[in-house]
Amino acid sequence: MPLALEGSQALARTVALCRPQVVAAYPITPQTHIVENISRLVADGVFDCEFVSVESEFSAASVALGAAAAGSRAYTASASQGIMLMSEVLFNIAGLRVPMVMTCANRSVGGPLNIWNDQQDSMAVRDSGWIQLYCADNQEAIDTTIQAYRIAERTELPVMVCVDGFTLTHTLEPLELPSQEEVDAFLPPYAFSRSLDPAHPISIGTLVTPEHFSEVRHAHHTAMVKAIAEIEAADGDWQALSGRSGGALLESSGPADATVGVLTIGSIHGTLLEAMTEYPASEPVRLIKLRCFRPFPAAAIRAACAGLERLVVVERALSPGSGGIVGNEVRAALSTMEQPPRVENYAVGLGGRDVPLDLYPRLLEADGEVGGFSVFDVDVSRLAPEDQ
Repeated sequence: MPLALEGSQALARTVALCRPQVVAAYPITPQTHIVENISRLVADGVFDCEFVSVESEFSAASVALGAAAAGSRAYTASASQGIMLMSEVLFNIAGLRVPMVMTCANRSVGGPLNIWNDQQDSMAVRDSGWIQLYCADNQEAIDTTIQAYRIAERTELPVMVCVDGFTLTHTLEPLELPSQEEVDAFLPPYAFSRSLDPAHPISIGTLVTPEHFSEVRHAHHTAMVKAIAEIEAADGDWQALSGRSGGALLESSGPADATVGVLTIGSIHGTLLEAMTEYPASEPVRLIKLRCFRPFPAAAIRAACAGLERLVVVERALSPGSGGIVGNEVRAALSTMEQPPRVENYAVGLGGRDVPLDLYPRLLEADGEVGGFSVFDVDVSRLAPEDQ
């Protein structure tokens, strides 16, 4: 039976269902409600774990790293400047191939200070070596968190579950929480092949000289590419158990004969899905929801874009001086197609700016520069002439 839950509350309950033995917690908006709710579950005796209140996000990631390396399933969560502060440890966790899960409650990164949603924080650490899965709604966030633990522990790669801050974390809606029995059937007890054990001493994280460092990086990249199969398998097995799918790598909806496509990442997918009903287009449109950003599913994107003549990529972050982060990677993936669609790339909703339903028809009507990039909802009249 569906329960009316805030997104953060649902995520806290879901984490508890996954039975992590160590949770490292440090508050930062809009992630704070997640660890607050976990602490309440622990205090009420509902969730048995070592709940560690630390002094910074750097410490939160460090505690989770140590716990996972020592043989405990671990969890933490953060956002925005917190992700930036723990970035050194995020690279270490991934580079040491230690499996764990964290939630990134996506929020803009300063300066200037802004506490509202975009995806600049997780995009800033996209090359840290973490698997990154982006959720379109809170039900998907629940299911993805459970899948993330299995993916992490089978691949020995950490997984970052990205949920849009406030838009999802602070939204109350009816959600299906699985039973403990369902999660236990899907997710076996934690096992890490290189866990630290005084009876069998090994070292993790020692100095690697130039003679071996290229091999380490190659092995990490290869593991990330192979993780695509595990992501697909986890979603398929969870669908068989629960009846729900997040789309594995990506999800495509719309008529097969569509020649126009719109590719999104995160909760904006739901906005555009509703807008497709509110503003029916004169031509068939295919809506593509990108769920997996790392590893980047180039082959799946090419398959989803087959037959398209035009693709509009919409994202909530940018790379200053380069343009769209997702858009540039999509273009590179499509460049090997015999007849790739022309790609237009826009950033919208930066810093929490509202994304109204009528954005959809305006995107379809736009005549963007092919191969170019722009912030779609910018008001240039507010800018100095030299910044226009």
